[in-house]
Order: sequence, then C-alpha cells, then structure tokens
Amino acid sequence: ETDGRLYYRSLRLTRLPLFRASKDSAMNSNIEGHSHHISQQFNAELEDVKNHMLEMGGVIERQIADAMCSLLEGDSGLAGEVLSVEDRIDSMEVSIDEECTRIIAKRQPAASDLRLVVAIAKTIADLERIGDLGKNIARRSFQIEGNLPPKKLMRGLQHLTDVSLEQLKDGLDAYATKDIDKANAVWERDDEIDSLYTSLFRELLTYMMEDPRNITYCTHLLFCAKNLERIGDHVTNLAESISYMITGNYEMAAEEAM
Repeated sequence: ETDGRLYYRSLRLTRLPLFRASKDSAMNSNIEGHSHHISQQFNAELEDVKNHMLEMGGVIERQIADAMCSLLEGDSGLAGEVLSVEDRIDSMEVSIDEECTRIIAKRQPAASDLRLVVAIAKTIADLERIGDLGKNIARRSFQIEGNLPPKKLMRGLQHLTDVSLEQLKDGLDAYATKDIDKANAVWERDDEIDSLYTSLFRELLTYMMEDPRNITYCTHLLFCAKNLERIGDHVTNLAESISYMITGNYEMAAEEAM
C-alpha cells in the first residue's frame, strides 16, 4: 500500500567525476615530495656539521703533533706556527656551535638526530680544550730553546706522545664511522696513558735527583707530560659522546666493565 503523501519515481544514479580524486592524489604527491626535500636538506645539514667537527679534530691532531715536534726538536719556529692556529680553532668552535644551535631551533631534531647534535656540541668543547693543551706544550718550546735536554730524557715523553696521538686519531675515526667498538677501545686505552704518565713522572723525578742540572729540563717535560695525560682524558670524553650518540648512554664502557 502506498502513501499518498509520497511521490514515487525511478531513481537515476550518476558517477562522480574522477578529477577530484586525481587532484587529491596530486596534492598528496606534492606534500610527499616537499617532505622528502626537507628531509634531504636536514640530513645534509647533519652531515655538514659532523664533517666540520671532524675537520676541527684534524686541525687539532696536527697541532698536537707539531707542538710535540717543536718541543722534542727545539724548533721555536714550529712552536710559533702552533700558537698561530689557536684563533682558527676558536673560530671553528664558535661556528660549529652556531650550526648546532640553528639545527635545534630550526629542525627540532629528535631521537638519534638530536643525540648527534648534542654529542657534537659537547665534543667541540673537548676538542677546543685539547687545542689549549697543545698550545701550552708549544710554549714550553720557547722556554728550553737552545738548551735541549739529553735524548734519554725525551724517550718516555716521545712514547707517551705517540700513544696519545694514536688515541686521538682513533677517537675521531670512531666518530666518522660511528664505530662503538672502536670508541670503547679508545675509552679503555686511557688506563694505558695514565700508566705511561705515572712511569714517566717517576723516571724524570729520578733524573732530577741524580743530577740537579736536569731539574729545569725535567720540570718542563713533566708539565708537557701532564698536558698529554689531560689530552687523553678529553679523548675519553669524546669516546663517551660517541657512545651517547649511538646508544643514548654516556656510560657504555663503564657499564660493560662492571
């Protein structure tokens, strides 16, 4: 039975045009393309700031080597070159720190990206301090210029220098490759440097007791040895920053040792 108030007629179904779906698809494609472009820019910025930090590390590695060479060979000219690098190192630290600040403010990184930026900001402070210690060593060269100590007094310091430079190089390599195992090895090697420093301290003290004429030389060498030992401590900090960057834990090596 039909209702007299309703009007019955056949229904006609029509298909909606496809242009709306196509338009939505194109819009989504543009958004994805834009996001991909931003992601590429962000990755490039992260890579740039890491490379700038590694470049700074390379300059400081060369500075330490030249500082010790100037001391061991009595080359005051080379010592002057070491001191002249200080302004460049300070400028690099400021520039990299500004890059890190800009990335955090502009990109608001999270997770591993944020840890990378934070680790780099911490590392450049350690690198700058290593550069200061290299500068201190170079200044000692001027104080013993023309009065080189006997070779036997230099042997232990040369060995400590070689180990310290190798530790710094391995630390920077671990940063470049994100090698947690190498970072752990760098961290553990600090004990070797501490032992070498203690042994050298006793050796130089013995030379001073045997012959008072050695006191001046040995005092300068002791200060340089202490600077090398402190460099080892800062490289250990660098290794811990690598651990944080990769795992989110600064105490990786310490916990494994427990």
